[in-house]
Amino acid sequence: MNMLDVKDFLIDEECTMIEAMEQLDKVAKKVLFVVREGQFVAAITDGDIRRWILKKGNLDAKVKDIANYNPKFIYEKDKDKAKAYMKKYFIEALPILNEKNDIVSIVLLNDDEVGIRKALNVPVVIMAGGFGTRLYPYTKILPKPLIPIGEIPIAEHIINRFHKYGCNDFFLIVNYKKNMIKAYFNEIDKDYIINYIDESKPLGTGGGLSLLKGKINETFILSNCDILIDEDYEKIYKFHKERNYIITMVCSLKNIQIPYGVIEIGENGDIEKIKEKPKLSFFTNTGMYVVEPRVIEELEENYAINFPDIIQKYKDKGERIGVYPISEHSWMDMGQFNEMEEMRRRLEREDG
Repeated sequence: MNMLDVKDFLIDEECTMIEAMEQLDKVAKKVLFVVREGQFVAAITDGDIRRWILKKGNLDAKVKDIANYNPKFIYEKDKDKAKAYMKKYFIEALPILNEKNDIVSIVLLNDDEVGIRKALNVPVVIMAGGFGTRLYPYTKILPKPLIPIGEIPIAEHIINRFHKYGCNDFFLIVNYKKNMIKAYFNEIDKDYIINYIDESKPLGTGGGLSLLKGKINETFILSNCDILIDEDYEKIYKFHKERNYIITMVCSLKNIQIPYGVIEIGENGDIEKIKEKPKLSFFTNTGMYVVEPRVIEELEENYAINFPDIIQKYKDKGERIGVYPISEHSWMDMGQFNEMEEMRRRLEREDG
């Protein structure tokens, strides 16, 4: 078991939810311990925050609005029982308290002990047919799925992450430079299956699914070929099934600092309010979805449409569409050069 610096896990109950999400990203664990005037009083997890967002939709909340004030902990004298206690209650990080109820250390289950349960054997569809115009001129030579991030292409990174969770059946919808994509994956050693679906014309980020009719008859995951989602895919899948959605969209928090003073003007042209370099927080579509198979069957064949437009059509019909919120740090996008370079640095740090 590893010991980390306690202060990295502590957050004041008056902090905002956005600050808590940012700190959860920094410690790379799923829980923080809440203090009031330095005294341990509660715990807050990524799940607590997710449930709050889905119930309230309020990004201005404080930690004290969301936290669990009956947290799990263990005293120093019982520290030898920590591992068994954590496994019993599915706890990733457990505070160790002294007799004054101060946190003196935090016990973590190491990655080998936590592991990843290889139980998510569902089909994964990757939209790999686009022209990658935002990455020109790289994509004049290579199709976007083969753009290398470090030593392997982005599409292989995506597949490897799903494969760790037990996914073995992959469908690549291909068009632009498709033979290069097929040649690459046919040459590498792999213990999963890749099915190639050929687009004869560009069908957008959704229309290509119509080519899968009769090929997928169960809930599947759909992903763009230029993103990586650093989350528990099994948890996302279970969320989708438990809530009986037809489509669940994985959405990431995004924080943007406006580099200007923002002026609000009243009816008579008077200045009502000045906000100096305000920070905006909102959720945005990552390009990963969990989808029911009837979406495929109900698509018009060979009709170009983007997947968000498919979602809107079902929403207009009153169908259940879900959102699974994740933190900003959990979404990596390589759609542009600077983002691609940041993705490479992130992956190198994680692998190192």
